[in-house]
Amino acid sequence: MSKQEAVSELTKQQAQAELTPLREQLKKWGAEYYEQDNPSVEDYVYDRAYQRLVEIEQRFPDLVVPDSPTQRVGGAAESQLNKVIHEIPMLSMGDVFSPAELADFNRRQQDNSDVKVDFDYNLELKIDGLSLSLVYENGRLVQGSTRGNGTIGEDVTENVKTIKSIPQVLPEPLSLEFRGECYMPKEAFVKLNERREAEGQPVFANPRNAAAGSLRQLDPKVTAARQLDTFMYYVPDYQALGVTTQAQALEKMRALGFAVNPNYRVVHSQAELTAYIEEYTKKRDQLPYGIDGIVEKVNDLATQVALGNTVKVPRWEIAYKFPPEEQATVVRDIEWTVGRTGNVTPTAVMDPVQLAGTTVSRASLHNPDYLVEKDIRLGDTVLLHKAGDIIPEISRVIIEKRPADSKPYEVPTTCPECGADLVHLDDEVALRCVNPMCPAQIKEGLAHFASRNAMNIDGLGPKIIEQLWDKGMVKDVADLYRLEAAQLLTLPKFGEKSISNLLTAIANSRHNSCERLLFGLGIRHVGAKVAHLLAAEFKSVDALMAADAATISAVDSIGPIIGDAVATYFQNEQVHQLIAELKEVGVNMDYLAPTTSATESAEWAGKRVVLTGKLTKMTRGQAQEWLSARGASVTGSVSKKTDLLIAGEKAGSKLEKAQTLGIEVWDEDRFDQAMKEEN
Repeated sequence: MSKQEAVSELTKQQAQAELTPLREQLKKWGAEYYEQDNPSVEDYVYDRAYQRLVEIEQRFPDLVVPDSPTQRVGGAAESQLNKVIHEIPMLSMGDVFSPAELADFNRRQQDNSDVKVDFDYNLELKIDGLSLSLVYENGRLVQGSTRGNGTIGEDVTENVKTIKSIPQVLPEPLSLEFRGECYMPKEAFVKLNERREAEGQPVFANPRNAAAGSLRQLDPKVTAARQLDTFMYYVPDYQALGVTTQAQALEKMRALGFAVNPNYRVVHSQAELTAYIEEYTKKRDQLPYGIDGIVEKVNDLATQVALGNTVKVPRWEIAYKFPPEEQATVVRDIEWTVGRTGNVTPTAVMDPVQLAGTTVSRASLHNPDYLVEKDIRLGDTVLLHKAGDIIPEISRVIIEKRPADSKPYEVPTTCPECGADLVHLDDEVALRCVNPMCPAQIKEGLAHFASRNAMNIDGLGPKIIEQLWDKGMVKDVADLYRLEAAQLLTLPKFGEKSISNLLTAIANSRHNSCERLLFGLGIRHVGAKVAHLLAAEFKSVDALMAADAATISAVDSIGPIIGDAVATYFQNEQVHQLIAELKEVGVNMDYLAPTTSATESAEWAGKRVVLTGKLTKMTRGQAQEWLSARGASVTGSVSKKTDLLIAGEKAGSKLEKAQTLGIEVWDEDRFDQAMKEEN
């Protein structure tokens, strides 16, 4: 019996033989998707198999078993997070895969229901994220949880408090549950995967799994750094809101301060429904967040209640899933590139194809394990899609089109740039070149050193660095400060004005505060914010170099991972030599407080201050600059060492923690008055 055989043609014996392996496969894929946040197949592959299971069980209802995937909602809540019982189950949604199927669903709903259903639907974008429940008591957020298996979810209260679009306090003293979707914006998804790839960590398959993995962290700081967002769309107890339709409920939630997707629309005919689907099928690539379909809901809320639910899905809503956009192409080459941290990344070079509005001919293969797992070979015909509608990615190899003489691809053992042996570091999937003199790493490091958030050497981009390297003018960042006009005149298209501007920018960078240098050195796990915290704490590069890992880790918001990385970096003898060279060419090694006319004051000197919430009379940066200029240390988290918390509007968990610890708290008006008195 072929799995391609139509369900209507199956005998009961054939159906029974197919059901067991089909259910086991769906359970495996479901666990990867819901519980491990690491799917091995694309959504449409799962959806297609799941739909076949539904059709077989509908034809042979006596073959349905209690543990079938059709009888369960989502995945098990099996993480280390505390469990939450949903008093009202968080159900899944039924799916259709074409406008014709959607029209059939509506026809059946109107013809077969005991409840009169007018053609009055609210259409909403199906956000590619994970379901979220928020519970408020007397207007204050008291609990956030995931859907889990629909009955039992995971407690993510502390994590949701880090999401800016979730109000901590409502403008009305409501005791209600609100439901919606937590998602990761496309831009944040790209940056997260780039950072994980550079650090040798596995990348996320799509924004949905990135959001799920981020929301389910044990450490809220990790969640906060992932830039999650939300759209809320459902209130189980709608009567408490004083609304009668889904559209009114969305507007009421918006008025309460929730983020609500603005692209919903009430439609009254099949033509309007079809037009909406066609509109957002075209627009989906331009949206800043991922969507994988359209959700249709009966607009009248009383009718929703009357229609009720099945064991798994509401009868009043359905999801239209976009068809997958894939193109077949041929892998012609696999290139290996070396990043500034030594991470060696494979990239498939393919015949160009049109995909989601752009021409695509390259796709990252991330790391050797990924390449081997997919078994991608030269000459293979592969299916290409865009993960989360953003990143080109190979879905699978079309094995039946593989050339007869095909051989498994051999992963290199030496660096493509310098020939040094490649290694796997502990807990990494990445392959790394650990040769600090590797040309590729040095060139990437030079570009990073000169970048805006580092030493800010305007005019020193990758192309000029390539020329300087090829001419033998620079071998490390210290050599930048030894460049002379006569040398630069030998570079093509480099006139006297360009030379003067570049040398001036290099000279000016000597006087930067040392946090820019720390960031520019490219120390693992040290971004611009961490570099500033370290510089403000230790006051000089020399003091930081002399500190051990435990001392560095003890700094607010740093922790052991960063502490170990910084200490290990400064233990390297070559780093000591580089710092000595930078000192020799006049690069500043000290922390310079923001330049203002102010000087340290007895009122603020040495105080540890935390800013939280939205400031309306000044920007956060202006407040931080004012405080730093007067000798205060502005940190990002509240601890027993904190002296003062300045709370703006919608201050959340930091305010609560400060109050618990008995730390002094000022509102913005009091801070503004103190600033005026100080000035």
